[in-house]
Amino acid sequence: MPRKASFIVSVLLVPLLLSLFPTKALSFPFVSAKHAVLMDGDSGEVLWEKNADVQAPMASTTKIITALTVMSALSEDTVVCVPKEACGTEGTSAYLKEGELLSVKDLLYALLLQSANDAAVALAMACDGSVDAFCARMNRLIRELGFTQTHVCNPHGLPDEDHCTTARELAAITAYAMHLPAFAEIVCTKSYTCRTSLLRRTFVNHNKLLSMDEDAVGVKTGFTKKSGRCLVGAAKRDGALLITVTLNAPDDWRDHRALWAYGFSLLGIT
Repeated sequence: MPRKASFIVSVLLVPLLLSLFPTKALSFPFVSAKHAVLMDGDSGEVLWEKNADVQAPMASTTKIITALTVMSALSEDTVVCVPKEACGTEGTSAYLKEGELLSVKDLLYALLLQSANDAAVALAMACDGSVDAFCARMNRLIRELGFTQTHVCNPHGLPDEDHCTTARELAAITAYAMHLPAFAEIVCTKSYTCRTSLLRRTFVNHNKLLSMDEDAVGVKTGFTKKSGRCLVGAAKRDGALLITVTLNAPDDWRDHRALWAYGFSLLGIT
């Protein structure tokens, strides 16, 4: 696929980048996360990392890949009838009702803003008729994009031993996604209201960075007891895009803002 090579860049280039801005960068930030990455969202260069290539669970940040997969398969105007299998899915929910009609676009907002697991299942089944078949599609897309350390077993991120990623790969996948206008528009939205066949629904974004930092433009939260707090962030300033990933981060909101400040200073942007 186009662009994929630009997001898979060797960390050996980082010392060269650092040498370009020796007096402008802040000191290395303290990051609470067990795994973390700061990436230039346009070039794919990793500007800072911590245990970035160690596989770890990713919780609901999985839904970034779910959304990418759905967008590659279905038009946003496609109408989805919520199947029985989606209703009552464990974890965060939009409380969809069996037989309720929503567009793919509406379900993507439920997926990425409200982190609705029932929306994830409804979208999976709309694409492929079953969750297993959709997960096979997700994994094919991951491999087509060139990633080998990410594997999904479901579309929502609930715990599974074989469901994992690395901070580096998740950042690169997100950088790819953020260059898709439809995806970028959704993840920077604080709330979204739609009318389904049954009622008026409003989905509220769980990503507090959008209210905490004027540079924030996305993207997705996640949490399970196994994964700890997971967060993928994106910030844009003066045309520069930064992607940040923290996995198992006790203080993730602060981590991302510190990484953004460091990244923009490294690029000479104040």
